[in-house]
Amino acid sequence: MYAEYIKNFDKAMELLKQWTDRSPPFKAIIQDIQCQEACGSLTLQHHMLEPVQRVPRYEMLLKDYLKKLPQEAPDRRDAEKSLDIIAEAATHSNTAIRKSENLKKLLEIYEMLGEEEDIVNAANEFIKEGHILKLAARNTSAMERYLFLFNDMLLYCVPKFSLGGPKYTVRTRIGIDGMKVLGTSNEDYPHTFQVSGKERTLELQASSSEHDKDSWIKAFKETIEIFHQKNETFKLASKDVEGVSTAELGKRAPRWIRDNEVTMCMKCKEPFNALTRRRHHCRACGYVVCWKCSDNKVALVYDNNKMNKVCRDCYSTLTGEEKAEGKKKGILEIEAGQFSGSSIMCGFLQYCEKNKPWGKVWCVIPEKEALVLYLYGAPQDVKAQSTIPLLGYSVEDNVRPPDPPATFRLTQSKSVHSFAAESDELKRRWLKVIRVAVTGEIPERPRSTDATDSGHDTSTDAI
Repeated sequence: MYAEYIKNFDKAMELLKQWTDRSPPFKAIIQDIQCQEACGSLTLQHHMLEPVQRVPRYEMLLKDYLKKLPQEAPDRRDAEKSLDIIAEAATHSNTAIRKSENLKKLLEIYEMLGEEEDIVNAANEFIKEGHILKLAARNTSAMERYLFLFNDMLLYCVPKFSLGGPKYTVRTRIGIDGMKVLGTSNEDYPHTFQVSGKERTLELQASSSEHDKDSWIKAFKETIEIFHQKNETFKLASKDVEGVSTAELGKRAPRWIRDNEVTMCMKCKEPFNALTRRRHHCRACGYVVCWKCSDNKVALVYDNNKMNKVCRDCYSTLTGEEKAEGKKKGILEIEAGQFSGSSIMCGFLQYCEKNKPWGKVWCVIPEKEALVLYLYGAPQDVKAQSTIPLLGYSVEDNVRPPDPPATFRLTQSKSVHSFAAESDELKRRWLKVIRVAVTGEIPERPRSTDATDSGHDTSTDAI
């Protein structure tokens, strides 16, 4: 209750001021109450402030009391216990205030970005922002940019004109995971440093001084260090529960695969839909399966031997019944996750075949089959929607109305496959790989440093 009061205090004070200015009857009632003897000649704002000050004030008084209290005093122990309790309450209120201020800042940035970036959530923490200069790779010019640094990502933005105040367009979102930062030297531009992430590498110049450069580098390094510390802690905590071995099946609660990570049953490979084939989770292994593949129940030890719905494979393992002999996997029945982990190129693209509507697909060119493009519905699907043997195809990169921007096509005889990337830069990287593959040669994985300032690269060369 105290934390909620603290978080809402500024809003409550503003609301009181607003209605006092707006409504004479409201103002008159408040003034009449404040004149009463019980109010002690204090305003309503003073009384509202008292709970905010009370807990920190108790903490200070108890600290002073304990300084003067002899060690052998009979109430020494109770006083120390009281200080511990009140200090915990004070810490709780300070944490609530910080969270409230952070969310307020996230909302401000959200508005500055045109309400297009999903950044407002309790797990996202604002670290630093400021103007920066981006050094061009092809010449010695420097372009004005703006950075927003958070606990898990960097937003690299371009300023845009706006009558309502400063506004920015996000050019690239770079994750803190795998990020490196180091100071650099440039004869034409002082105070430069480099930020290298999985999605993009940027050479930047601090806008004012060496102190500004050091401040940015320090902020980046501290953020990266904290991120890795939390990540390692998470890995250690989840190491034993990430997967369930056959020996522990039914004895340990599994990690559930998220619904949005698959578009088809992870057992029979049939696509999900909202009516006839809905998603269910196997309570033993955590896989997402359809109702046909989860139409079995067994008692699970970790759930006090209660009957739970499980997939057919787990049912066979737990009951000892013979499993039906599985058929050999076809070319489409290789999991996307197996390919994505060792791919030359993978990522989301928009896809259109013939006159069908455009749709989002997860595209993979595996290292072991570098001349084949696999199309999946999602990164964790266990069966590809289709494959395109790239050898012999012609590549067209011109955009035809009403195609989306950054469109390219693969054509062979009457077969036409159209793709659209999120940016021209991402399109360039896909074409660099595909143009080699269609000739029958094995393409190389494109380097992340090939990226220029012209696009938002969201592909994942290696997951």
